[in-house]
This record gives sequence, structure tokens and C-alpha cells, in this order.
Amino acid sequence: KNIPVLFLVDASKFVMSPTSIRDLSIFLENDIKSDPDRWLPKITYINHKETLGDLVDFFPGVRPEDMINGEAWALERITLTTHNGTHLDAPYHYGSKMKDGSPAMTIDDVPLEWCFKPAVKLDFRGKADGYVVTAKDIKDELDRIEHVLAPLEIVLMNTRAGSCYGTDQYVNSGCGFGREATLFLVKNGVRVTGTDAWSWDAPFFHTEQKYRETKEPSIIWEGHKAGLDIPYCHLEKLHNLESLPDKGFLVSCFPTKIKGGSAGWTRAVAIIDEG
Repeated sequence: KNIPVLFLVDASKFVMSPTSIRDLSIFLENDIKSDPDRWLPKITYINHKETLGDLVDFFPGVRPEDMINGEAWALERITLTTHNGTHLDAPYHYGSKMKDGSPAMTIDDVPLEWCFKPAVKLDFRGKADGYVVTAKDIKDELDRIEHVLAPLEIVLMNTRAGSCYGTDQYVNSGCGFGREATLFLVKNGVRVTGTDAWSWDAPFFHTEQKYRETKEPSIIWEGHKAGLDIPYCHLEKLHNLESLPDKGFLVSCFPTKIKGGSAGWTRAVAIIDEG
């Protein structure tokens, strides 16, 4: 027989340290240059008065005055790409197939255990716009904060772009992370990285200038494309990274579950033990 078993737990035995939760996400909003113009989000706000006709459709005979304040419900109609707002990119964004020919992972297949882990923050705010961060740059930052990477740690990059959010310069601001730097991280077991810039790679504006001079296609999206060698995800358009300590915190960044998607929106937060 299946006999139910009741476990009595003394809640007083579990004492949580004081914590703070810091929002690392930007708004989804109109009229902010958060993306190139062709990919900007569009939000149409439908207010409580405008939906009164819908209310009557559901409940024939109801009158506006029957409802509190003569209102029905508010709605928002939103036109987005999965890369608007703070989001987590899946390897499928970088290409349809991995280097070994296997299908690239879509966002609904990203292991959830990747998305809630201890994290560190590296400071690259002093790097020029368009600079491509190297493996040595990352090693130097890890030495500065006296940290050795552990498998599945989340690594966040604070760039100059964070201070430019809300301005027309945002999309072209901040440094990026090249193939060498990205492979250094993933070969050390990192599977989620993040940046407060528009892209993990250097802004297209600067890369295009370098390509015009060199005609070398391998520099285009090189940090992203490294994810076809070893699968990893990255967060883009993070916010408020300057408020974080260098280490000693958790990050939660579970993506929206979009079937076959190349990315998923996330309300990324840092959880800091204040004890």
C-alpha cells in the first residue's frame, strides 16, 4: 500500500542570512535607443476604458457604471524580437549547427542549472569603445579580484556601455569579447556570461571599420561564433553592474521558454548575502 508520510519540519532551524536582490535588467520601453532602429521594440498601451467593449463581449448586458471606476482591464500589445530587452542568447543564435555538425542548442534546451549560479563581475569600463578584450585581459582582471574560475560560474562584464544606456550612443558603446577571450572562459567551464553592452562582441560600428581596412571576415561576431565550438550562453543589455561587488553573489537569469528560440527574455537579478 501507498502510505502517506508526514514530515514535520521546525522552521526555526532554518535561518537565512540577510540578502539584497539587485535588478540587473533594463526596461522594455518605447523611445529608447536600446537597439538599432530596425529592431526597436514597440509597445502599444491599451487602457481600462478602451477595453470596455471587450468586457461587454464576455458579459453581455454589463454597463460601464457596473464596474469599479467604470473601467475594464489594461493590456499592452508588444512587438519584440527575442533580443530586445535583457535576454539570454542560446547557441542557436550563433549558427544552426555546432562545429561538429550537431544541431545548436535552442533557448528551450538550455540547462536550467546554468542560469542560477555563483557569479563574478569583471571591470572593463576603462577599455575604449570597440576594443576587443583578450584572454590576457580576463586573466589580469581575475588576478586583480583574486579569483579562480569554477565550472558553471557566471561571469559578468561591466563595460562603458552601461553608463551610455538611454542615450543615442548606447549601441555603439563599450568594448566586446573576442574569440580568444570567450574560449578561455568556456574552456574553464563557464557556460553563461553577460555584458551591459548591446552585444557580447564589439559594437558593429567599430568592427565594420576594422573589416573595411582588413577585409578579414573572421573578426565579424567572433565572440558569438566561439559558441559553435563549445556551447555557451550570454546575457546582453544587463544594467546596474557597477553596483555589484567583484564576487560573492548569485545570479538568476532563467530565460522565457520559447520553442526553438534563439534567445529568451529574462529578469536577471543578483542575490547578495549581506550577512
